Amino acid sequence: MEAKKICEKDKEEVIKVGGLHILGTERHESRRIDNQLRGRAGRQGDPGSSRFYVSLEDEIMRLFGSDRVSPMLAKLGMTEDMPIEHPFISKAIENAQTKVEGHNFEIRKYLLEYDNVMNKQRESIYGMRKDLMQNGDIRDHVFEMIDELCEDLVFECAPEKVYPEEWDIPGLKNRIYETFFFHIDLDSIDLKSMTRQGLVDLVKEKILTAYERKEKDFGDGEMKAIERFIALNSLDNHWKEHLLQLDHLKEGIGLRGYGQKDPLREYQRESFDLFLDMLERVKVDTVQKLFAVQPAKEEELIHEQPVMLFNLGEDAPQERKDKKIGRNDPCPCGSGKKYKKCCGR
Repeated sequence: MEAKKICEKDKEEVIKVGGLHILGTERHESRRIDNQLRGRAGRQGDPGSSRFYVSLEDEIMRLFGSDRVSPMLAKLGMTEDMPIEHPFISKAIENAQTKVEGHNFEIRKYLLEYDNVMNKQRESIYGMRKDLMQNGDIRDHVFEMIDELCEDLVFECAPEKVYPEEWDIPGLKNRIYETFFFHIDLDSIDLKSMTRQGLVDLVKEKILTAYERKEKDFGDGEMKAIERFIALNSLDNHWKEHLLQLDHLKEGIGLRGYGQKDPLREYQRESFDLFLDMLERVKVDTVQKLFAVQPAKEEELIHEQPVMLFNLGEDAPQERKDKKIGRNDPCPCGSGKKYKKCCGR
């Protein structure tokens, strides 16, 4: 109650002298900040006033063009400590603030367009991740990745405008082994009657047959869990690497402006190329890990069980053969004293 009375008394005294007076030492580049400061002087209908002092050396005046104003004032014979008050000056400062606010808005808008590129890619990745987590069986997704990889490998080693006899079959076998970790027999095929699509179908059939055997070795339930784990892990790891690549790209993309190129358009184009490369790496990495994983054999499981080790050396704990002697028991040396008074000291 006492504090409330003191506050009421101080309020009355402040109102009598004209209310709170705001003294500003410069004008901010944003009109909103200046208005917030002015608003402190007239809370809840109380009286108040405000006054701002601006120097020609302030940042806002430099943007306004103080380098042209200073020589003009010197010619008029005005000294440094002579105040200048005129509505035109206040209006000119507000116009400068408006230009600065518009410039800052364009900067934020430009940066937002950069962020939208990453945001669209993030939405795509999170959508893929959500499908992998909610879909109970991603076997069709795995088969689709295998089909795409088989087509890529065959089309790489068997170009379209090359005769079948000139196809790089040994190179195709090596690429298949590097990707799927097993050899397939392609030496017995008749290249003269073989088409590119026929070769693709043949490779797909052999690869999918090998994968189905792996599914039988693991079991249906365990293989589904392995597929989901590997697919999610590969997607997460490559997405994190992709984010780092985008950060590095954004740091130096502004230099493209010196080459008369729009940095934003260059960033959009190259970030999209990086995104496609990342999806390709995810596909290859997922398929390679699925074909590399092998079911543990029964002998390996036995060896992996924990084995109890017994220390039979000098430092091994010894089993006590005699009964432990209490501190108040007779000493075994035959002195007739208690153990704690004799040998137990």
